Amino acid sequence: MVDGFAPFREEALRQGIPLPDVERWIATARPCATLAPTGDGPVAARFGGPALLPADAPDPWFPLVATIDCAALPPDATDLPLPSDGHLLLFAFPDVSGPDDAGSGGTAAYVPAGTAVEERARNPYFHGEVPDYRRITAAYPEGPLRASVNWSLPYHGGVEIPEPPYLAPLPGHPHSERLRDVWLEVSGEIAGDGPLQVGGYALEESLEADPVPPSPPDARWTGTGDEQDEWALLADWYVDIPGREGAAVHWVVRRADLAVQRFDRVFAGLAWNP
Repeated sequence: MVDGFAPFREEALRQGIPLPDVERWIATARPCATLAPTGDGPVAARFGGPALLPADAPDPWFPLVATIDCAALPPDATDLPLPSDGHLLLFAFPDVSGPDDAGSGGTAAYVPAGTAVEERARNPYFHGEVPDYRRITAAYPEGPLRASVNWSLPYHGGVEIPEPPYLAPLPGHPHSERLRDVWLEVSGEIAGDGPLQVGGYALEESLEADPVPPSPPDARWTGTGDEQDEWALLADWYVDIPGREGAAVHWVVRRADLAVQRFDRVFAGLAWNP
């Protein structure tokens, strides 16, 4: 980890950021699994394909984005308490017809290894109500994805505050915005790139604050308040579809819910910078 961040450290020091602040920032790094169509890693996921769910599972509301083979993810690919086998299905639709063109949604489902499954219809219930639904879903990517293990540093430099300037440095990191900018400059020298990411930090265009919510987005998602009940990024999908360029879908979940496989509590949202 120390040697792997050499380009980041060197650039941050060159820009005059004190070494202790650089090292504290590096200490916040999280491992993540990058999933891409190319590479030398194992095939650990697939874009598209049939949605295979147990017979007693409800029909998905959103179309299938990807299916992840948990057993094929490299060991310690993330710091998340993911299942060691079975399949994780990610569903979402990048709907921009909501208020301020920011509406979206998605869910996740986990199918334990050896579970009998059946194929579900691709089109969810709302397809006739959303503009361009069929065109967008027809452009969803298809095909196998190979996994590589990477390090992830925050792509956000601040936290929202209620008074001007409405954004403050991350607690304990007075140079967080500058360090974020350095990471954006040199991350390509350190970490791989791919359209799907499991774990790590969320990435989106024009990112100032962390899109992973500091508090529940819905009253149904209640926590205990202890440190282990924090929200975490489950997965990111960087959408590359005509008409949705620059969009990113974030699936987030409380770590405590993930530890007991409560994937019904996964929450997804969209960020779009058209």
